[in-house]
Amino acid sequence: MRSRLVSTCLAVLLATSPLAAAPTPVPLAELVARVDIPHEQFSLPNGLRVIVHTDRKAPIVAVSIWYHVGSKDEPAGKTGFAHLFEHLMFNGSEHAPGDFFEPMQRIGATDMNGTTWFDRTNYFQTVPTGALATALFLESDRMGWLLGGLTQEKLDNQRGVVQNEKRQGDNQPFGLVEYAQLDALFPDGHPYRHSTIGSMADLDAASLDDVKAWFRAKYGPNNAVLVLAGDIDAAAARPLVEKYFGNIPRGPEVTPAAAEVPTLAAAKSETMKDRVATTRIMRNWVVPGLTDTELVNLDIAAGVLGGLASSRLDNALVKGEKIAVAVSASIQPFERISLFEVSADVKPGVDAAGVAARLDALIAGFLKTGPSADEVQRVASREVAARINGMESVGGFSGKAVTLAEGAVYAGDTDFYRKQLAAYAAATPADVQATARKWLSRPVYALTIEPGDRSAYDESKAVQAAGGTHQPAWYRKPGTQQPAPQPAPAGVDRSKFPEVGAIGDLDFPTVAHAKLRNGIAVSYVQRIGAPITRLSISFDAGNAADPKDKLGLQSFTLALLDEGTKTRNSIQIAEEQERIGASIGASASMDRTTIGLSALTPNLQPSLDLFADIVRRPAFDPAEIERVRGQQLARIQAELNEPQAIAMRSLAPLLYGAAHPYGVPFSGTGDPAVVKRVGRADMVAFQQRWLRPDNAQIFVVSDAPLDQVLAALDASLGDWKPVGAKGVKSLDVAISASSPRVILIDRPGSPQSVIVGGVVLGMEGRQEIVDLLSANDVLGGNFLSRINMDLRETRGWSYGVRASVNRLVGRVPYVIAAPVQADKTGASIQAILSDMKAFLTDKGVTPEELDRTISGSIRELPGSFETSADVLGGVERNALYGRPDDYYDSLAARYRALTAADLDKAARAAIDPSRMLWVIVGDAAKVRPQLEGLGLPVETAVAR
Repeated sequence: MRSRLVSTCLAVLLATSPLAAAPTPVPLAELVARVDIPHEQFSLPNGLRVIVHTDRKAPIVAVSIWYHVGSKDEPAGKTGFAHLFEHLMFNGSEHAPGDFFEPMQRIGATDMNGTTWFDRTNYFQTVPTGALATALFLESDRMGWLLGGLTQEKLDNQRGVVQNEKRQGDNQPFGLVEYAQLDALFPDGHPYRHSTIGSMADLDAASLDDVKAWFRAKYGPNNAVLVLAGDIDAAAARPLVEKYFGNIPRGPEVTPAAAEVPTLAAAKSETMKDRVATTRIMRNWVVPGLTDTELVNLDIAAGVLGGLASSRLDNALVKGEKIAVAVSASIQPFERISLFEVSADVKPGVDAAGVAARLDALIAGFLKTGPSADEVQRVASREVAARINGMESVGGFSGKAVTLAEGAVYAGDTDFYRKQLAAYAAATPADVQATARKWLSRPVYALTIEPGDRSAYDESKAVQAAGGTHQPAWYRKPGTQQPAPQPAPAGVDRSKFPEVGAIGDLDFPTVAHAKLRNGIAVSYVQRIGAPITRLSISFDAGNAADPKDKLGLQSFTLALLDEGTKTRNSIQIAEEQERIGASIGASASMDRTTIGLSALTPNLQPSLDLFADIVRRPAFDPAEIERVRGQQLARIQAELNEPQAIAMRSLAPLLYGAAHPYGVPFSGTGDPAVVKRVGRADMVAFQQRWLRPDNAQIFVVSDAPLDQVLAALDASLGDWKPVGAKGVKSLDVAISASSPRVILIDRPGSPQSVIVGGVVLGMEGRQEIVDLLSANDVLGGNFLSRINMDLRETRGWSYGVRASVNRLVGRVPYVIAAPVQADKTGASIQAILSDMKAFLTDKGVTPEELDRTISGSIRELPGSFETSADVLGGVERNALYGRPDDYYDSLAARYRALTAADLDKAARAAIDPSRMLWVIVGDAAKVRPQLEGLGLPVETAVAR
């Protein structure tokens, strides 16, 4: 996982002032001064450091445990080992020998995962308060008693999974860039010279003895930090932590690998080829690590250069000279060092050498003149706003638990985030310039990635054979018992899981309804705690409204909305958002077109004024249209180079037929030929026809009361009137019958094949299909599903397989997505079909699967609506599917009423594997011979 400079998500004690009192942005220093995550700390005698933050907004607790060890600590010849070990931590410990996800799903865990990076490995989950003891039992068992659950079979299986994860990443456009960067920037023997994913050869060589030695040396409690954040306090947490972790013995003392910041002896320039849409020019330097006092200034420099929407590089190369379609500048922060990266994607047809020269000149000019005070303030404001917006999450990848853990692990200071925020607020242009000059005037690594054929792929020398057809380790046939685990040496009874305490049903927030004076319906929820307002204006349009002779017009039109209005140009719009801490963006699904706003509530009125200007008065300036046209074409071309995107672009038109409104690529980017020819008149017509007040609904979640929000909305949008006739779409168009077959899209040299299967089901999305969704959870909808556990955990052929009921308003498609290693493409389809056939005939839902699915679905509901964004999404879905406001309040009862027979009946009535159409993106020379045994016609196409 690549984190920001410091993971965002902080608790804030901000008194929200009335909206009318904040016509201008709240001063940055005032916001920063009030940011706080109150917490308490204690340590156990074995060295485990425990941090507790109390947040009572929901009956959930985030459990986040960080081990201070990562890939930089791997010895020579063991690259990728820390990450491989992370996978093994999910495969059972001595007293919990099954898959870690099974009991976690049963108790309703959300935001659950584990990640490895250069400096740390972390494991996290958010659980209902009543299930906290179970989470602590499981985390402590794999900390103290992992070795009793490790086997050679598990190692071999997870080796295959990790190698498929590596293939999946490497197979992407620009997927090999990191290897080149690390190799060029770091000398031999430097701890950061190899990637976290490692090499195929080293993964092949990893042994069970290596695994056990790594655990004994690195995973002691004295090398870990445990954070509990949420509906818990230190008084309640301490006895629980002592109970489950207290008798784990201290491990060896661990000293993370030392690593100096290297400087290249001379500038270095390299060129590599890849399946990319356009040439990318990169400039790279190694700079100081996360805790260095100069890193905030470097992060601000990166923001000014290429991180802001109004950055120097964007304004010059993209908006001004129009010689690039995208630019970026950013910091990748690590414990000992960081990477400063600048990039520019060359506009097709433009001389790359000329763009490179301009990029270098702009960097040099920045170092010479430095940033303005306004630029520094905008970067700092963006950073603070991002952290405030993220503060609602207690856990997950970047919640408050992560913020506290990062400070404790890297800086030895849980208040490290406050020091960093103070540094952002205090930064001056002179300081930023001096720091940037110091580090970016050193020799640069210049990397250019050009479109072309890659060199040969370094494949595993020990590709795993099929693992047989046995069930996953966690699976138990009805009536069989779990083998009795060995008791722990002392302390807690580890022969059984703790009893789960009381877990209440979800109490979904009350939804209020109102209308603006022009009739736009408003659905509103008040959410107290954070000074945040999230709103969206949703239009009954979406990809299904794209004109059939102008596919991509909607997407192109939406891309122009924030590129200039009748009163502001694109740069002014970007700068204004940055100053007030707002974020405005447009998106589309198959059924709806949405323009969203995230605002700091004290700045809501100026945020809404800007939002309304973008929604109501886009200029569609001809010069901006031509600039964005190049970006849109590059975006489409990028899709045509990414395996998953290629498959998904192809699927919907094949399933629905070209005449149906849903017979368009899921991405909505459309046809490049259309994008090349449509003009301003087309965009104005689309906007007036579809993006209009009598075709809109507004959804709001805010800490401000309804009357204030409504007054602000009325002031900005209440006098908006429609122009011309409203667009109308019909989903009653006949669906073309798609014959079962395989469409093989040739992508030579791919180490992995992307398999996507689909079929249009007989029901519509507005029907109540909770029984089918629950059945699909068992078959293919989550990590523990039959299909995923077979292809990933049993056979080791994939990093992950998912099947989903893609819930549209009209007829819904059932879609299976399976990236698999190339030599197992045909066998993977056969395995999927076999799993589906068994599930849909004589091996339906078991009592264990029913209990796990239903219990988990009920218990995870409170954690699923933790944030205002979660609540906003729930209210929007209720409106889209025509459901009552209290739908989620009644969902637990619907789940409890389901039986295994109900799930089996729903799945068997809806899903017919024999009708599925399959799209495969992979190396046809390797894949086609594998398809002969499927009994399906095979058509070969070429990836464009």
